[in-house]
Amino acid sequence: MAVQQMLFGRVGLFHFSLIRSYSSTRQQFIALLNKELNTIKDAGTYKNERVIIGRQGMEIKINNYDMLMLNFCANNYLGLSSHPEVIKAGQEAIDTHGAGMSSVRFICGTQDIHRTLEQKLAKFHGREDAILYAACFDANGGLFEVLTNDQDAVISDELNHASIIDGIRLCKAKRFRYKHVDLNDLEKILRETQNNRQRIIATDGVFSMDGDVAPLKEICDLADRYNALVFVDDCHATEFTSSLKFNISYFRNSLTDAGFNVMGNANHPICPVFLGDARLASTFADEMLKEGIYVIGFSYPVVPKGKARIRVQISAAHTKQQIDQCISAFKTIGKKLGVI
Repeated sequence: MAVQQMLFGRVGLFHFSLIRSYSSTRQQFIALLNKELNTIKDAGTYKNERVIIGRQGMEIKINNYDMLMLNFCANNYLGLSSHPEVIKAGQEAIDTHGAGMSSVRFICGTQDIHRTLEQKLAKFHGREDAILYAACFDANGGLFEVLTNDQDAVISDELNHASIIDGIRLCKAKRFRYKHVDLNDLEKILRETQNNRQRIIATDGVFSMDGDVAPLKEICDLADRYNALVFVDDCHATEFTSSLKFNISYFRNSLTDAGFNVMGNANHPICPVFLGDARLASTFADEMLKEGIYVIGFSYPVVPKGKARIRVQISAAHTKQQIDQCISAFKTIGKKLGVI
């Protein structure tokens, strides 16, 4: 009995010590997180999530705002995510095929409509086959690890999308970065890595934060010269239309004439409006909401320090009147905050 009481007492004491230790560690961790959050808030880069009520489209309803917002921050370049035929097809597919496979395809199999879409996509891009992923982040995350080993090298543009960077981190290949769209630096690394089994040059086709276009012909010429492979993430560069080109030109020219610095390629719907300061970019985006325009400010670590911007994304579904309203709001807030 005495032994049992002593054992119980020791176990109880030990359990109490664990709780006390865990509680202390938890408090220290929470204090560390709060300190980091306060640092982010002081830098003006804290993000408040905006809740959209209803479907994606050119006009959206945001929680806590009475007015409809014009949406200028979606990758909806052709307006397909809100197109009636696309919505109807999605509804019909749910009726005929359900809401999912309830597991991954190598366990539960795939569905005929998935294979049909993969075949159509492959034909559209002039390729033998295609594989569907739930998100582009998953696609880039699952590529480099299975194609390479520690005898290989991956050579990546320094401004590639985060999904490419994370995908490369998962693989065992040697990793190299070349200066943004700098062909001389790329060639230098290709010369230095010729002893590797295989080399893969990884680049965005269009860089999502800057809207500039990779020199793909020159990159492929270098790859041929040095026996390397080329991987291109073309998420932001597939199939544009004449109406989209008009909208891009009209918006870019109007903002440039007003005194804004619009970065990127003149023919691409990603239109980064350069501001520089992170707090200014965040405040600018908040003020635009009050004018009925939904845009997002981007700052470090998404873009380099001192290069914060408002990224505007133009769609073929935007009307000229909607673009005019966006331009007017930029001018109003630009003058209010001393940008122009």
